Amino acid sequence: MNIDDLKNTWNDDVSCDTPEISIEHTNKIHLPLEKVRKNMRIEFWYTLVVFVLAFVLMLMVKAPFRFKFYIVVLLASMVLVTSFFFSRFFKLYQEISTPVLTTYDSLKDLMQQFHLNKQYYLSFYLSFVPFLVCEIIIVLECIPRKVPLSDVRIAVVLLSSVFFGLILLYFAGNLWFKRFYGKHIDKIENLLHELKK
Repeated sequence: MNIDDLKNTWNDDVSCDTPEISIEHTNKIHLPLEKVRKNMRIEFWYTLVVFVLAFVLMLMVKAPFRFKFYIVVLLASMVLVTSFFFSRFFKLYQEISTPVLTTYDSLKDLMQQFHLNKQYYLSFYLSFVPFLVCEIIIVLECIPRKVPLSDVRIAVVLLSSVFFGLILLYFAGNLWFKRFYGKHIDKIENLLHELKK
């Protein structure tokens, strides 16, 4: 077998394994991708506004210095965690800004990125559980009361808040992801299944 035969055999194998995506399918993919990008931009600006408003509110509210200081430190920590996750989401945003979806494999890689980012997304929401715990502790410890809370009552409030907060954050993250991203990703996944047939 000479070199030309080997090249032809190699090219035949590659073209069989990675079918090309038609222009029609590429156009069908770009609409959901654009909606995902739009929702990512909206979510970024929404999160930024929430943090700015939270800091402004802490400056304006009349509360003991220690309470305000703890909440501001907590908010700054939340900004750091959010920045980490948003840097991951920004990588996906850049990848879908200029997608090179010419083959079935490139579309599969994109779907892998979406599934990975869904895990990041749920992790992002669940990472706020420690902040929830800290906020509850700060509220329980720093807000003056006429009658102090008993140790049992503090434990019950803290544990029940963590339990329900964890469930609420998990389901809120799932619901938010499905509403803003999931339906568009499902369209792309359906096109992937069409191409596989």
